[in-house]
Amino acid sequence: MSLFKQGRYSGYLRPISYLIDLSIINGFAIFYFFKNIDPLVFLTFSLCSWITLSIYSNFYEVYRYTREVKIFSLTFRQMVLFTLIMFSFSGYYHNLDIYPITIFKYIIAVFLGITFFKFAIYYLLQKYRVSFGGNYRRTVIFGANKKTKALENFFNKNPEYGYVHVNTFSLKDKKEKALDAHFDYIKKEGIDEIYCSISELSNQQISEIADFADNNLKILKFLPDNKEIYSKKLKYEYYDYIPILSLRNIPLEDSFNMVIKRIFDIVFSSLVIVFILSWLTPIIAILIKLESKGPIFFKQSRNGFNYKEFDCYKFRSMTPNKDAHLYQATRGDQRITRTGRFIRKTSIDELPQFFNVLFGDMSVVGPRPHMVSHTNMYAKKIDKFMVRHFVKPGITGLAQISGFRGEIETDKDIIGRVKYDIFYIENWSLLLDLKIITQTFVNAVKGEDKAY
Repeated sequence: MSLFKQGRYSGYLRPISYLIDLSIINGFAIFYFFKNIDPLVFLTFSLCSWITLSIYSNFYEVYRYTREVKIFSLTFRQMVLFTLIMFSFSGYYHNLDIYPITIFKYIIAVFLGITFFKFAIYYLLQKYRVSFGGNYRRTVIFGANKKTKALENFFNKNPEYGYVHVNTFSLKDKKEKALDAHFDYIKKEGIDEIYCSISELSNQQISEIADFADNNLKILKFLPDNKEIYSKKLKYEYYDYIPILSLRNIPLEDSFNMVIKRIFDIVFSSLVIVFILSWLTPIIAILIKLESKGPIFFKQSRNGFNYKEFDCYKFRSMTPNKDAHLYQATRGDQRITRTGRFIRKTSIDELPQFFNVLFGDMSVVGPRPHMVSHTNMYAKKIDKFMVRHFVKPGITGLAQISGFRGEIETDKDIIGRVKYDIFYIENWSLLLDLKIITQTFVNAVKGEDKAY
């Protein structure tokens, strides 16, 4: 897994919570049931039923601002549902003679154990934030009124939630040009999250702030009122009793989704490496070496998750040249070898990137990473280009199967690519990934006009 920056969601808390809870469930089952039940059957049953219930009941949707009563309510509801599942299990395996009183004793033990550890993690994180200043997010607020003052007080008086409030910008009697100075301040101070009072901002200002947040990888949230903003799906959250709106909901910020996608990436990339690259690499290596001198693999710096640079690997398809890191391949490019033309046409040159996936720098599916020089250029030129870096880059993506792969010949190409990438980021699902992978394979077999 990749490391996460200080102000972002921790990608490890939810998997750890799953592991602890499942250990408690199966640990008490050893004491109560395993004398009569096949352990493998119960382990499979408990794993599938608990994860399914958790997704349905949002059991692990606990954030730093979630109140204790909400946590207890989630836990109680989860245990009621799990009790019903356990009675269904004992009814199906009626020959096991599991008595209702035994199930109730087991559920009570599990409930107390899970509740204890859930609150222990919650309070330990709060203590960690207060005592060591870790797991925090730096915030600013646009607009000064009673609502923003209440939010500012919440940040300052509740350090256990892990927010460090840096500044509140009052925009009254200020020209809109003042936003540029505030934007410079946000970048200089390393701000993680921006909060806006909609009533204090004009529509133009809201649009400018939203564009800035997207293009600089900042989390943007709003204090709602009766002013219309955007016709999008908005996510409501509560900080104490203060309602907060999130403008963009990214499924892969959810730890469970992140773990599912990472497991899929590891399994899929391992299968490709073992069953395809293990025998194909020597063949491609011989063909490359026979035609031109130079390395078998081509390494290029690209921008990935959270704008972090990494080395992206490919089979070398060009004669060694000093411009390889600066200029993208074009139609009829004289730098491309005969072998290179074939492996580029069939996308075989991209296969070494499965090692990038295994190492955690890339995903099988995601926005395609660009050369660093191109990323810097498009970030300044194309609106919302930086949104693509909210997730890991991919070997293939929705934009690539939608006609926007290969050379970027006009601004229309990169604008279309960004549009599809943002749609993917906001609508990710494992089924969508499988669809993209399948279509990528079909396109590779059929051949594509822009594969050169």
